Amino acid sequence: MNQKRPAVFFDRDGVLNVDHGYTYREQDFEWMAGAIETIKYFNARNYRVFVITNQSGVARGYYTEHDVQLLHQFMNEELDKQGAHIDAFYYCPHHSEGKVEEYRQSCTCRKPKPEMIHRAIKEWAVDSAHSFMIGDKSSDIEAANAAGLTGYLFTGGNLYKFTEEQILPYIHVKNIS
Repeated sequence: MNQKRPAVFFDRDGVLNVDHGYTYREQDFEWMAGAIETIKYFNARNYRVFVITNQSGVARGYYTEHDVQLLHQFMNEELDKQGAHIDAFYYCPHHSEGKVEEYRQSCTCRKPKPEMIHRAIKEWAVDSAHSFMIGDKSSDIEAANAAGLTGYLFTGGNLYKFTEEQILPYIHVKNIS
């Protein structure tokens, strides 16, 4: 059986990348300052790293699930060049007011509901007691809390500096030995 490991859950747009509104193309993707460094920091300390993101642009017809998957693949390719990685991406393509019928629904995965976090915890043997989420909206914090995690509200700037000042003093992080 896999030993449980702590995890950090990141919202995507506004936390890992600059939120330009419905980002789905590589050429529109811009890493948030300190994001790669933050991911690399937690990778080096044996944390699982997940992205938990609402992608209502799929339901709205702005882009497809395939586009979302391609962008996530691109993100991991860019991270790999820096010796970092995201273990898994979880996204919700639904919205109750979507234009694409198959995605127009009130689902159980759209944040602030915690289903995406619950799925990651179950699928990856996550140590929830030592895990947390970083998001830029109240719905991210609500989802984290509903899943039994602490949520930290990132309001912009350098993600690594934010993590260093607002999170690391309050959590116990072990180095890989």
